[in-house]
Formats: sequence, C-alpha cells, structure tokens
Amino acid sequence: MPRTTDFILLRCTLNAASGLASAAAQLCARRPLPLTLYRAAWSAETHTAIVYGQLAQRRDLTAADLTPLATAWHQLCPDATELRLDRLEQVFDSAGHSHGDTPVFHYVVEMDPEEGWMPEIGRWYDTEHMPGLAAVPGCIHTKRMLNHDHGPLSLACYDLVTKETLGSPPWLAVRGTPWSDITRPHFTNTRRTMMEVIA
Repeated sequence: MPRTTDFILLRCTLNAASGLASAAAQLCARRPLPLTLYRAAWSAETHTAIVYGQLAQRRDLTAADLTPLATAWHQLCPDATELRLDRLEQVFDSAGHSHGDTPVFHYVVEMDPEEGWMPEIGRWYDTEHMPGLAAVPGCIHTKRMLNHDHGPLSLACYDLVTKETLGSPPWLAVRGTPWSDITRPHFTNTRRTMMEVIA
C-alpha cells in the first residue's frame, strides 16, 4: 500500500563503522530513487547502523519501491546483516539551540502509543516536548517521524553536540513537565539509542 514518505530509513547490523559514510553516500545517489543523505550513524554498543535518505519531495511509496535500495546496500556493504528499510513520514522538524554546530551524536527514541493515545501523545510531542528539547543548549536539530513499515510507529531523533546534553538541567526540565508525566506512561515498545554521527 502506498504511504506518504519523506525519508527512507535503512537500519542494519554492522560490526564496524568504517566504510559506512561512503556506502551511505553511494546508496543515496542511486537511481531510480535518488535521495539526499541526511544522516548516517552507528552505535558501538549495539553494532547498529542507520542511514536516513531524504526524498527531494514528499511522495507516496510502496514497500516494493524500496527493493532496489536493499539490493544496492548488499552490494555496497556486504558485511551488513539484518537489513531493514522503512518509509518515514515527517511530522515535526526544528533547528535547535545549537544549530550550525557539527553534530557528534544522534539520539533516537522510538515508541508505540497505547491504543487511543496517539492523538494526545502527538500533541505533547509536537507542541511541548520537541520544541522544548530543541531549545536546549547542545541540541542541534530535532525531527519526529512516523514509521510506516516495521515500527515502532513514532521515531523522534536529535542531533547533539555531546551525549551529556541528555543529562543537562534544561533537558531534564523539559522531560519532567506535568504533561510528560501524563503521556510517557502510555509509551510501549520504547527504544532509546545513542549513536555516533558518521555522516
């Protein structure tokens, strides 16, 4: 089924980050679905690599449209395993307090809402939580997207100057609001991953 798509997210297991930036750039240049490389990142803890490719403009894509990318990735990065491709629809985007600085870390929070809670969680994310975290010193950029394929449904990502941004008093203050206390207990399948920016 076609779904509204702004980004393609490639995720795989990769034992080392060497060659990731080059493979990601080559993948995004491939036809017939040319993409702009938005971010490539890798976690030494989980050996997970991710690549976001941004479409020139929003399009409706089917899962089958991603097949050529999977084939290309296996050629470009033969050591990769557990490959997964997802169609992402952007619902929030904001430059952060430290916009213009070089991103060193990429922090990803994924979750599925409890049944019936998506509207409330979406309002909280997009009107309080994401703008608040974007305003924290050390936060360069924030995005939130909906994952139309493997899930979890909501993917929020943050480009950071340093990992310590997450423990800073301004960041913790945004996380500790009354509205946060209402919505966060209704997260399920929550995944939080800190990654090193490769490209």
